[in-house]
Amino acid sequence: MRNISFFLTTDQVQTKTKTVTRRHGWWHLKQDEILQAVVKCQGLKKGEKIDKICQLKVVSVKKETLRNITQEEVIKEGFPNMTPGDFVKMFCDTHTGCSPDSVINRIEFKYI
Repeated sequence: MRNISFFLTTDQVQTKTKTVTRRHGWWHLKQDEILQAVVKCQGLKKGEKIDKICQLKVVSVKKETLRNITQEEVIKEGFPNMTPGDFVKMFCDTHTGCSPDSVINRIEFKYI
């Protein structure tokens, strides 16, 4: 089972208010795969351990242009008080090499 980190949205996953994540990668992910949600799995300091949150089942995977995100999708990402423009800016600010025109991977999941 692969780990998928939710460092920026740990609270949303813990409270199960997030059902979609966008990734600048994860191109080989398939529907029905089971993933282990974790707080962080890269950049751990010596002695730090992976902090598991829960398991997820992938419902759907599709490529889309980041700038096309809707308000409904921003809510599914766990940010009900953010506008689509705010989300795109935050995403680009936290993902190296990303722009509003980047093709990203939209991953919908359910909690198991």
